[in-house]
Amino acid sequence: MMDRTSAWPRRRVLAGMVGATAVLGAPAIVRAAPSGTPVKVGGTLSLTGFLAQTAVIHKIASEIMVEEINGRNGFLGRPVEYVLLDDQSKPDVARSLYEKLITVDKVDLIQGPYATAPILAAMGVAQRYGKVIIQSSMGIPKLQTYDRAFPATPFGPEPDKTYPNVILDMMAAMPTPPKTIVVLTSKFPSAQFMAQGMRDQAEKRGVKVLLYLEYESGNRDFGAIAARVKETNPDFLWVGSLGLESNQVLESLRKLDYTPKNSFHLYPAPGPLALSPDGDKVLCSTFLEPDEPFMSRPGMKKLASEFKEKATKANLPYSTIDAQACGMISEWQILEIAVNAAGSLDDEKIAAWLKKNRVTTVYGSLRFDGPFNHGDAAQLVKQVQNKEWKVVWPTEFAAPGVKLIAS
Repeated sequence: MMDRTSAWPRRRVLAGMVGATAVLGAPAIVRAAPSGTPVKVGGTLSLTGFLAQTAVIHKIASEIMVEEINGRNGFLGRPVEYVLLDDQSKPDVARSLYEKLITVDKVDLIQGPYATAPILAAMGVAQRYGKVIIQSSMGIPKLQTYDRAFPATPFGPEPDKTYPNVILDMMAAMPTPPKTIVVLTSKFPSAQFMAQGMRDQAEKRGVKVLLYLEYESGNRDFGAIAARVKETNPDFLWVGSLGLESNQVLESLRKLDYTPKNSFHLYPAPGPLALSPDGDKVLCSTFLEPDEPFMSRPGMKKLASEFKEKATKANLPYSTIDAQACGMISEWQILEIAVNAAGSLDDEKIAAWLKKNRVTTVYGSLRFDGPFNHGDAAQLVKQVQNKEWKVVWPTEFAAPGVKLIAS
C-alpha cells in the first residue's frame, strides 16, 4: 500500500505543448494548436497489480487520444492535460486516488479506470462530487446507478443474458454442437456476474453444466482446478478470466496432457493469450478487431497505426489494436464530443447533452437513453487464428475469408 502522506506517483501527459514529446514519445504538433490554460482530465489505471497486463493497453490508447484531441481543438480550444495515477488493481486505492484528483489536483474532468471493481470505487467518488464519469469496461450495467455515469463500450443493459446467448448461438452453429460445458470463473465482480449468466442461459438452452467453479481474483495456482476440468472433460470450457489467468489455466491443463475441445475466455490479456502456444483457436469476447468491416469506420486505420507504433515502443507482446484499446479510445471520443458540443466543462451540462444525443465512436453510433444509461448490445466473439485475433461470430462481422474453427 502506498504511503498516503508521501508524494503520489503520477504520470502527466500534456500533448501538443512544449515538453510533451518526452512524455508521449512523439513529435510535437507544429500546426496551430489549442492554447490557454490546460483542461485537466484525471483518472487511474491499474499500472501495477494483476490487471496491469491489460491496463497498459488503456494507457497507450489514452496517450494517443490526448495527442489526437490536442491536434484538433482540444477541449473548448484549450489543450488537454491527462493526469494519470496508478490504482494498483485495488478498488480502495482507486477510491482514494479519485478523491485526490478531484480535491487536491483540482482536475476539471475525470475518466473511468479499467475493470469493474475500480470503476465502482471511482463512481462512488464521482457521485459524491457530481462529476461525469465515462467508463469502458464495467461488465455489470445494473450497478451503474449513478445518473452521470456513461458506458463507452456497447455491453447493453443485460450482458449476462445477451452475451451468453451470442456464445450459445455460435456453439449451436458448430459442426458438432457442444452438449456439455464447464464454467470456471474468477470471483472478480464482472467475471462472476457473466459466469452466472452463462450458467443460467446454457441450462435454459439445453447445454448441460457439468461443473461451476470459482477462484479468487489474482489466483496463480490452477493445478487442482485443472485436474477437475480434465476429469469432467466438457465439450466446451468457459473461463471468466482477467489478465494472465487464462494463460495460467491453459498451461496447467497442458501439464496434465489435456487440451479443451473448445474454450472461451472472458477478459484475458489479449497479447499473451494470442501468442501463447496454448492459445491456438481459443475464443474470447470483443466488440471489434482491426479487420473489415471495422477498419472502414472513420479514423480507425490511423488509430490502428498509431497504436501499433506506440505499443511496439512500449514492448507490448501484441501490438495490434483491439477492443480493449478501443474501449479507452471510445471514452475519450465521447468526452471530447460532449464537452465541445455542450460548450462547457460543467458536468451537469455535459451529462444533459449525452442523455439527449448519440455519439459516434470507433464502436459506431452509441446512445445513452436506455436502462443504466446504456444503449444497444453489440457483443462479438473472436478467435485466435495463426496467433492473431479474428472476429468469427456473428458471421456478418467476420472479415472476408475468416470462419470459426471448431473442434
